[in-house]
Amino acid sequence: MPFSFSIPPLPSGPERRAWWRTPCGSAKALALAALAGQQAGIVVVVAHDTHAAHALEAELRVFLPSDFPLVHFADWETLPYDVFSPHPEIISQRIRSLYQLPNLTQGLLVVPITTLMQRVSPRRFISGNSLLLRTGQHLSLEAEQRRLDGAGYRRVPQVLEPGDYASRGALLDLFPMGASQPYRIELLDEEIDTIRAFDPESQRSLGRMDSVQLLPGREFPLTDQATKDFRSRLRERFDIDPRHSPIYQDLREGSAPAGIEYYLPLFFEQLDTLFDYLGEHACFVLDEGALDAADGFWAQVQARHESRRHDIERPVLTPAELYLAPEALRAELNRHPRIELLATPTTHALQDLGCQPAPALPIQRKEADPVLPLRQFLRAYPGRVLIAADSPGRREAMSELLAGFDLRPSVLAHWTQFADGDERFGIAVAALDDGFALNQPQIAVLTERQLFGERAQPPRRRKRAGRDPESIIRDLGELSLGAPIVHEDHGVGRYLGLTRLQIGGQEGEFLTIEYAHGDKLYVPVAHLHLVGRYTGAAPESAPLHALNGEAWTRAKKRAAEKVRDSAAELLEIYARREAKPGTAIAIERGLYEQFAASFPFEETTDQHSAIEAVLADLEKPRPMDRVVCGDVGFGKTEVAVRAAFVVAHSGRQVAVLVPTTLLAQQHYQNFRDRFADWPIRVEVLSRFKTKKEVDEALKKLASGGIDIVIGTHKLLSDDIGFHDLGLVIVDEEQRFGVRQKEQFKKLRAEVDLLTLTATPIPRTLNMAMAGLRDLSLIGTPPAHRLAVQTFVSPWDNALLQEAFQRELSRGGQIYFLHNEVESIERMQHTLQALVPEARIRIAHGQMPERELEQVMLDFYRQRFQVLLCSTIIESGIDVPSANTIIIHRADKFGLAQLHQLRGRVGRSHHRAYAYLLTPERKAMTADAEKRLQAIASLDELGAGFTLATHDMEIRGAGELLGEEQSGQIQEIGFGLYTNLLERAVAALRAGELPELDTPDDRLSEVELRVVALIPDDYLADVHQRLTLYKRIASARDSDALRELQIEMIDRFGLLPEPVKQLFAITELKLVCQQLGIRKLDIDSRGGRVHFRKHPNIEPLTIIRMLQAAPKVYALDGQDKLKIKQELAEPGQRLIFAKTLLGKLAAAA
Repeated sequence: MPFSFSIPPLPSGPERRAWWRTPCGSAKALALAALAGQQAGIVVVVAHDTHAAHALEAELRVFLPSDFPLVHFADWETLPYDVFSPHPEIISQRIRSLYQLPNLTQGLLVVPITTLMQRVSPRRFISGNSLLLRTGQHLSLEAEQRRLDGAGYRRVPQVLEPGDYASRGALLDLFPMGASQPYRIELLDEEIDTIRAFDPESQRSLGRMDSVQLLPGREFPLTDQATKDFRSRLRERFDIDPRHSPIYQDLREGSAPAGIEYYLPLFFEQLDTLFDYLGEHACFVLDEGALDAADGFWAQVQARHESRRHDIERPVLTPAELYLAPEALRAELNRHPRIELLATPTTHALQDLGCQPAPALPIQRKEADPVLPLRQFLRAYPGRVLIAADSPGRREAMSELLAGFDLRPSVLAHWTQFADGDERFGIAVAALDDGFALNQPQIAVLTERQLFGERAQPPRRRKRAGRDPESIIRDLGELSLGAPIVHEDHGVGRYLGLTRLQIGGQEGEFLTIEYAHGDKLYVPVAHLHLVGRYTGAAPESAPLHALNGEAWTRAKKRAAEKVRDSAAELLEIYARREAKPGTAIAIERGLYEQFAASFPFEETTDQHSAIEAVLADLEKPRPMDRVVCGDVGFGKTEVAVRAAFVVAHSGRQVAVLVPTTLLAQQHYQNFRDRFADWPIRVEVLSRFKTKKEVDEALKKLASGGIDIVIGTHKLLSDDIGFHDLGLVIVDEEQRFGVRQKEQFKKLRAEVDLLTLTATPIPRTLNMAMAGLRDLSLIGTPPAHRLAVQTFVSPWDNALLQEAFQRELSRGGQIYFLHNEVESIERMQHTLQALVPEARIRIAHGQMPERELEQVMLDFYRQRFQVLLCSTIIESGIDVPSANTIIIHRADKFGLAQLHQLRGRVGRSHHRAYAYLLTPERKAMTADAEKRLQAIASLDELGAGFTLATHDMEIRGAGELLGEEQSGQIQEIGFGLYTNLLERAVAALRAGELPELDTPDDRLSEVELRVVALIPDDYLADVHQRLTLYKRIASARDSDALRELQIEMIDRFGLLPEPVKQLFAITELKLVCQQLGIRKLDIDSRGGRVHFRKHPNIEPLTIIRMLQAAPKVYALDGQDKLKIKQELAEPGQRLIFAKTLLGKLAAAA
């Protein structure tokens, strides 16, 4: 029998208003879903703020049918009159909502009250600028590009986010606003031939579509006429001088400046409101406190208008032009039936929907029957009971946990399956925040809050899957003109772009490198495997070698000697590691699953993969050496906790090494919380302990009385003894010094080693890439994690007041980092004068330990709002309510350090902000400016992995790798250094002497004098051509080449003849490589085959060829075969070369 929840009918009296007692827990969403299902029109739920709107939307999805229209009209997430534009994905969601609303006959709209007050683009603009593209439809590419530009889309080399488009030949890639993925449109004679969705990360197609909906790219037009009208209205409205107006100038040049949204009225004759989109039949439900929030917001808008109305460069419109005033809002609401939710009775009678809060039924593992409260509730409750799990993974874990105590709920897919069924006790996937019990029908819903005291955060729906290391590494391949570049044979020069040259009558594309004295080297694209991006010193201080000079030869020889030593040392460590029997751990899966189920968050895909990889390592006899790389707050600690549980449970000890005492304390609390219900003894050794406490702990450690010990690198001191150390976990590896890293290196052969890092030191990263260390990447953010909005600015009182106001107004906390202890108290007085309403306290490393610990604890407990601190907060302090960080003199910090500090915020569902305060540009070093540009551009989550390479370019490798190797690396570049290291390791493993001071001749050369290139009319973007040339030249087998061909056809269209020939020649190179042919050189008059010392060819085969065709072949010395046949046409030469190599390969 279908589920039915009875709710009062809509108000029909003269006032058309009703008041409901706010339903308890998640029953509010159930009641609203029932109301929407009963109404013929649209039900508008007005939340009191943005966070409440997001939470309500998530719960409504549980109770509504999957095909029921649910629209969330998002807030811009900027302050009124802000100088920043909303994120493209927010704009995308809003435009999709505005397009949907007028076409809905039934549905549910969720909107924050502040967003409902906003004036929006007119309906005719949204509908008039929307277009459905279908296969078979006529489409002029040139006209469509003009239309996209005018609609606010951005032309880019590679489509990545909503509002992007790219055009190449007959292909049009675009990411329509409102779409969840981009599309690739292929034209054939100005007709749409195919439409395919594609993955923005890999750029590979996913599947065909019949049509795609194109919505406007912005909430305003950017056609020539529209920007002309805007400029005209701007002059009339403010009587400005266009020469001194950045907004006017930007729009005249065709670009929309940041914050242009707050000039929306100047694009149109008149704006609409959401009420215009909804029509007369919409019914409104006002959440508790919504109208009070409207009054507060209006006061904020007026205050911000007042503070900006004298700005000459950015004059501001009046509040009434951008928003509905509270009186106007109430007048609009009075035209519609509405329900107000209230928690307590007022002058109005409250209608009760008949529900109670669900009781707390905590699972208590220390008790004889841990689930006794739940068992008793199930016996006593007369109705049906559902346990709501946030995800399928949580549902399985909780089912297994309950089954262990002989409670077996029916496992169901979702709420509807339970509601429409007759199960007495069930468990289903339903991401609900808090439970409830209904009177009629009698149903109790229990969430994890009732059972565990806290709720697992629901997994955030993500547009993209976790990033793979290869695609991240490829992103680093872009070169700018003048950038240092290294050629293995000729040394470090400067990149001058790609050049077309005629050689032997045939056109080819060459990478141009300039060397000392203006000499130029033209590298054929087929030889790009010998060329790499130079990293190792700041670009301006990178060496510039002379072409054919001795300096490069000497530098490479010195580096080769160092590399041989390093390779031998590495191999010795890893040989000992491989040879040492080690201890394979037998994991008790039942106990492990019970422990994993108590993790209060849903694992991300990447996190799960990392945990499984670590468990697999522990089950092997050889010692583990795994690096887990993931941004701050992405869940690396839980990976360590799971490993520690498995090892400690097997009877061996675990040491957790952290760079600071504060982080040791926080880890200790986290580990104690996670192991509270298990017989595992956790201890911390830090300066917060007395000497007596430390001595007692050391005795227990030596006797086996401690299972897990947490501390700084002092744990590795010779005077500290372990009973049976099995696992060492190193957190924040990059924060340790060289001496400690050397100690870690020695440990690798002895015990299991797990290294956690946000920005891996490049040596670690490259050792992982070389296969000497195992690597797990956690690139997917946890639930609710948003990218941190990062701003770089000189000190500005108004900006800082705005930053404080933005955070304090939503009840949050702020880090203010000032890294000069001697002046930190003066800074406190400055800030207190700036924001008198804020409570500010100080924390730095020179304070007494106990006092410092108390300050940090008080900040965590939200007893004050602003923590004025030194870099002591850099490692590990996790305060979810702190979502703004202000870093004073950010120019003095390294790139990895800035990324780490910025990671202190953005750990909850709120948008986070980072303000990097700098001196004026002229007072900063060039390096500092580049660091700040890099950190501001890498605001994507999971970007920590790319920072190590940026850091090497800016700071040089010496700081990161230690002085021993830095000299050689600076001379030849980090990329070539690691390439030589890989070759040395491979040679030593094969029992050979590394030949490193000769060029890398592993790849054969093929010269056929045919046009083999990527034409720019096929692919215009030089960076993408360069990346593809490098990938083709570096392909190691024919499968890799075939994959590349498929990818290029998919991304750019059918291959033109020169590209086909480029692939054909590369395929021939691979065959030559297998046969031991160093070079195959053929022109119109014939050519030569140059063999290596020991070719993989039977001599008898060559003798038979000479005998069978003496007019075609002849020997030329001991290592060459001469080709005497004339081959005038390029096609002939290709066919001849394939045939010749086929004959030689047949007998190989």
